[in-house]
Amino acid sequence: MPRSDAQRNYARILAVAEQEVAEHGADASLEQIARTAGVGSATVRRHFPSRRALLDAVFRERVEVLNARARELTGAEDARGALLGWLAALTEYAASARGMATALQRDESTDGNEARVCVRLTDAGEPLLRRAIEAGAVPGEVTPADLLAVVAGVVLATEHHRDPAGEALRLLGLAVRGISPS
Repeated sequence: MPRSDAQRNYARILAVAEQEVAEHGADASLEQIARTAGVGSATVRRHFPSRRALLDAVFRERVEVLNARARELTGAEDARGALLGWLAALTEYAASARGMATALQRDESTDGNEARVCVRLTDAGEPLLRRAIEAGAVPGEVTPADLLAVVAGVVLATEHHRDPAGEALRLLGLAVRGISPS
Protein backbone atom coordinates (compact mmCIF):
# COMPACT_ATOMS: atom_id res chain seq x y z
CA MET A 1 0.00 0.00 0.00
CA PRO A 2 1.47 3.39 -0.96
CA ARG A 3 2.48 5.75 1.80
CA SER A 4 0.02 8.51 2.59
CA ASP A 5 2.38 11.20 1.26
CA ALA A 6 2.72 9.23 -2.00
CA GLN A 7 -1.08 8.99 -2.24
CA ARG A 8 -1.40 12.75 -1.65
CA ASN A 9 1.27 13.46 -4.26
CA TYR A 10 -0.49 11.21 -6.77
CA ALA A 11 -3.84 12.94 -6.17
CA ARG A 12 -2.29 16.41 -6.38
CA ILE A 13 -0.35 15.57 -9.56
CA LEU A 14 -3.45 14.08 -11.18
CA ALA A 15 -5.59 17.13 -10.29
CA VAL A 16 -3.00 19.49 -11.77
CA ALA A 17 -2.54 17.24 -14.81
CA GLU A 18 -6.28 17.30 -15.49
CA GLN A 19 -6.20 21.11 -15.50
CA GLU A 20 -3.06 21.32 -17.62
CA VAL A 21 -4.30 18.79 -20.18
CA ALA A 22 -7.66 20.61 -20.39
CA GLU A 23 -5.79 23.85 -21.08
CA HIS A 24 -2.86 22.66 -23.22
CA GLY A 25 -3.92 19.26 -24.55
CA ALA A 26 -1.82 16.12 -24.68
CA ASP A 27 1.38 18.15 -24.94
CA ALA A 28 0.94 19.68 -21.47
CA SER A 29 4.35 20.16 -19.88
CA LEU A 30 5.22 17.49 -17.34
CA GLU A 31 7.65 19.95 -15.75
CA GLN A 32 4.87 22.54 -15.38
CA ILE A 33 2.63 19.90 -13.85
CA ALA A 34 5.37 19.05 -11.33
CA ARG A 35 5.96 22.74 -10.45
CA THR A 36 2.26 23.48 -10.03
CA ALA A 37 1.75 20.33 -7.94
CA GLY A 38 4.71 21.30 -5.76
CA VAL A 39 6.70 18.15 -6.46
CA GLY A 40 9.81 17.29 -8.42
CA SER A 41 9.67 16.02 -11.97
CA ALA A 42 11.05 12.68 -10.74
CA THR A 43 7.98 12.32 -8.52
CA VAL A 44 5.72 12.90 -11.51
CA ARG A 45 7.64 10.31 -13.53
CA ARG A 46 7.55 7.83 -10.65
CA HIS A 47 3.75 7.98 -10.62
CA PHE A 48 3.38 8.39 -14.40
CA PRO A 49 6.36 6.84 -16.21
CA SER A 50 5.18 8.16 -19.59
CA ARG A 51 2.91 10.78 -21.08
CA ARG A 52 0.56 7.96 -22.12
CA ALA A 53 0.31 6.78 -18.50
CA LEU A 54 -0.55 10.32 -17.44
CA LEU A 55 -3.21 10.67 -20.14
CA ASP A 56 -4.65 7.30 -19.17
CA ALA A 57 -5.08 8.50 -15.60
CA VAL A 58 -6.51 11.87 -16.66
CA PHE A 59 -9.18 10.21 -18.83
CA ARG A 60 -9.78 7.09 -16.69
CA GLU A 61 -13.12 8.18 -15.24
CA ARG A 62 -14.62 9.20 -18.57
CA VAL A 63 -13.34 6.04 -20.26
CA GLU A 64 -15.19 4.04 -17.60
CA VAL A 65 -18.39 5.97 -18.39
CA LEU A 66 -17.94 5.25 -22.11
CA ASN A 67 -17.27 1.57 -21.35
CA ALA A 68 -20.42 1.37 -19.22
CA ARG A 69 -22.38 2.99 -22.04
CA ALA A 70 -21.04 0.38 -24.47
CA ARG A 71 -22.13 -2.41 -22.11
CA GLU A 72 -25.63 -0.87 -21.87
CA LEU A 73 -25.93 -0.64 -25.63
CA THR A 74 -24.68 -4.17 -26.31
CA GLY A 75 -28.15 -5.62 -25.80
CA ALA A 76 -29.97 -2.99 -27.86
CA GLU A 77 -32.24 -4.31 -30.58
CA ASP A 78 -30.77 -1.99 -33.25
CA ALA A 79 -27.13 -3.12 -33.49
CA ARG A 80 -26.20 -0.38 -35.98
CA GLY A 81 -27.86 2.32 -33.89
CA ALA A 82 -26.14 1.06 -30.74
CA LEU A 83 -22.71 1.19 -32.37
CA LEU A 84 -23.32 4.62 -33.87
CA GLY A 85 -24.68 5.96 -30.57
CA TRP A 86 -21.57 4.82 -28.76
CA LEU A 87 -19.27 6.24 -31.46
CA ALA A 88 -21.10 9.57 -31.26
CA ALA A 89 -20.69 9.66 -27.45
CA LEU A 90 -17.00 8.84 -27.81
CA THR A 91 -16.52 11.46 -30.53
CA GLU A 92 -18.34 14.17 -28.62
CA TYR A 93 -16.34 13.56 -25.48
CA ALA A 94 -13.01 13.29 -27.30
CA ALA A 95 -13.72 16.53 -29.15
CA SER A 96 -14.54 18.35 -25.92
CA ALA A 97 -11.65 16.94 -23.88
CA ARG A 98 -8.34 18.26 -25.13
CA GLY A 99 -5.76 15.51 -25.38
CA MET A 100 -8.24 12.66 -25.62
CA ALA A 101 -7.64 12.13 -29.36
CA THR A 102 -3.97 11.51 -28.61
CA ALA A 103 -4.94 8.97 -25.95
CA LEU A 104 -7.14 7.20 -28.53
CA GLN A 105 -4.28 6.64 -30.92
CA ARG A 106 -2.59 3.27 -30.71
CA ASP A 107 1.16 3.64 -30.35
CA GLU A 108 2.75 0.50 -31.79
CA SER A 109 6.19 1.56 -30.54
CA THR A 110 5.21 1.03 -26.89
CA ASP A 111 4.21 -2.00 -24.88
CA GLY A 112 0.53 -2.79 -24.31
CA ASN A 113 0.47 -0.90 -21.02
CA GLU A 114 1.18 2.35 -22.82
CA ALA A 115 -2.09 2.44 -24.76
CA ARG A 116 -4.56 1.59 -22.03
CA VAL A 117 -7.19 4.18 -23.03
CA CYS A 118 -7.06 2.92 -26.60
CA VAL A 119 -7.12 -0.74 -25.55
CA ARG A 120 -9.97 -0.30 -23.06
CA LEU A 121 -12.11 1.57 -25.57
CA THR A 122 -11.28 -0.93 -28.33
CA ASP A 123 -12.37 -3.73 -26.00
CA ALA A 124 -15.57 -1.85 -25.09
CA GLY A 125 -16.53 -1.21 -28.71
CA GLU A 126 -15.76 -4.72 -29.96
CA PRO A 127 -19.09 -6.34 -28.93
CA LEU A 128 -21.04 -3.46 -30.46
CA LEU A 129 -19.11 -3.74 -33.70
CA ARG A 130 -19.41 -7.54 -33.78
CA ARG A 131 -23.21 -7.27 -33.43
CA ALA A 132 -23.37 -4.62 -36.19
CA ILE A 133 -21.29 -6.86 -38.47
CA GLU A 134 -23.50 -9.87 -37.69
CA ALA A 135 -26.55 -7.75 -38.51
CA GLY A 136 -25.02 -6.86 -41.89
CA ALA A 137 -24.88 -3.17 -40.98
CA VAL A 138 -21.08 -2.89 -41.14
CA PRO A 139 -18.59 -4.67 -43.43
CA GLY A 140 -16.77 -7.57 -41.79
CA GLU A 141 -13.32 -6.10 -42.34
CA VAL A 142 -13.98 -3.10 -40.05
CA THR A 143 -12.18 -3.45 -36.71
CA PRO A 144 -12.64 -1.65 -33.40
CA ALA A 145 -9.17 -0.15 -33.90
CA ASP A 146 -10.33 1.21 -37.27
CA LEU A 147 -13.25 2.95 -35.60
CA LEU A 148 -11.05 4.50 -32.91
CA ALA A 149 -8.65 5.68 -35.61
CA VAL A 150 -11.54 7.33 -37.46
CA VAL A 151 -12.73 9.04 -34.26
CA ALA A 152 -9.20 10.17 -33.36
CA GLY A 153 -8.63 11.52 -36.88
CA VAL A 154 -11.93 13.38 -36.92
CA VAL A 155 -11.26 14.88 -33.50
CA LEU A 156 -7.71 15.93 -34.38
CA ALA A 157 -8.96 17.47 -37.63
CA THR A 158 -11.55 19.55 -35.79
CA GLU A 159 -9.76 20.51 -32.57
CA HIS A 160 -9.21 24.13 -33.68
CA HIS A 161 -12.68 24.54 -35.14
CA ARG A 162 -15.01 27.09 -33.56
CA ASP A 163 -17.33 24.21 -32.50
CA PRO A 164 -15.05 21.16 -32.29
CA ALA A 165 -17.66 18.73 -30.98
CA GLY A 166 -20.30 19.78 -33.50
CA GLU A 167 -17.89 19.62 -36.41
CA ALA A 168 -16.47 16.29 -35.22
CA LEU A 169 -19.97 14.79 -35.06
CA ARG A 170 -20.73 16.14 -38.54
CA LEU A 171 -17.56 14.57 -39.96
CA LEU A 172 -18.22 11.32 -38.10
CA GLY A 173 -21.61 11.25 -39.82
CA LEU A 174 -19.91 11.56 -43.19
CA ALA A 175 -17.50 8.74 -42.34
CA VAL A 176 -20.31 6.53 -41.07
CA ARG A 177 -22.24 6.93 -44.29
CA GLY A 178 -19.15 5.57 -46.04
CA ILE A 179 -18.68 2.68 -43.58
CA SER A 180 -22.31 1.79 -42.99
CA PRO A 181 -24.86 3.36 -45.32
CA SER A 182 -28.29 3.23 -43.72
